[in-house]
Amino acid sequence: MPETSGSTGRTPETHVIDFRAAEQLLNARDPRGAVKLLDGVIAAYPENTAARLLRARAFFAAAQLRPAELEFTIVLEREPDNAFAHFALARTYERQGRPDQAKRHFRLAAALDPNPQYLKAARFDD
Repeated sequence: MPETSGSTGRTPETHVIDFRAAEQLLNARDPRGAVKLLDGVIAAYPENTAARLLRARAFFAAAQLRPAELEFTIVLEREPDNAFAHFALARTYERQGRPDQAKRHFRLAAALDPNPQYLKAARFDD
């Protein structure tokens, strides 16, 4: 009998399926649907940084900026060298009208990864 998580009857395999389906929903511009699937994955595996990063992206796409900020922050606590998470958190701060915090994370992203998009956003010449 497969191992299940809690009383939900969900197996590790069904959580992987939910994660992949959430990726597809986000790509299909259904971030709220993605969040719903990821809630269950994260409830079963709260330490899963990939699921948290995907949920943060879904929150951001759904304009749920405070939850996005919290998830990106959790990701960065676990992976402080994650350039994408710094960049995405900066975009979140930017949308919240918090330019000083955004600038800091744009610059951290660019310092960690010289991606042209990150470098442009960092505005080192300012």
